[in-house]
Amino acid sequence: MKRTIIILVCALITPLAFAQTNTTTTTQPTTTTETTTTYTAGTVDVYHPGKTIVVRGTEGPVSFALGMAARIVNSAGNVVTSALTPGQRVRVYYSGTGQTRVVDRMMVEE
Repeated sequence: MKRTIIILVCALITPLAFAQTNTTTTTQPTTTTETTTTYTAGTVDVYHPGKTIVVRGTEGPVSFALGMAARIVNSAGNVVTSALTPGQRVRVYYSGTGQTRVVDRMMVEE
């Protein structure tokens, strides 16, 4: 009787021991978007805090969008909290071209 039980248990366990598992790996294609940051220097022509700034440089007036992430710092790297005034010299680091120029960082030159 014991022998029959042992044979039955082994017969039931054997398929589980040789069972294979399926593993499916799915990879998503990746896309790379390259953005370049350039800068322009000039004087503030028009400034609307949190919205836009127009800088008059060697190529004439250039308009930029100011986002919430735009940082305005002085030459020492300290954050400028006062509003910019027309005539102040600035260096604007931005990304995008044409009508889609967005300010990343702006340095007020003293």
